[in-house]
Amino acid sequence: MPTISYFYGITIVMYLRGKEHNPPHIHAITQDLDAPFSIETGEIMDGVFPAKAKMMVKEFIFRYQKELEEMWETENYYKLPPLE
Repeated sequence: MPTISYFYGITIVMYLRGKEHNPPHIHAITQDLDAPFSIETGEIMDGVFPAKAKMMVKEFIFRYQKELEEMWETENYYKLPPLE
């Protein structure tokens, strides 16, 4: 589970694709919550997440959508700059 970024107490990870399933997504983890977010839409796919944190994750996804899609396809993971 490579860590892609970390900001404001939110860890962004992408699980190894061979062990994951479509559609392409990332996981946002904060405190004891872990929620998948669609790379295509930026929307939460399942579970609950604090509203403000959800907005930040969506902003992160849209800022780095191309890079996240590439990582999903190639499994070449790297760190992305955090939101500031």
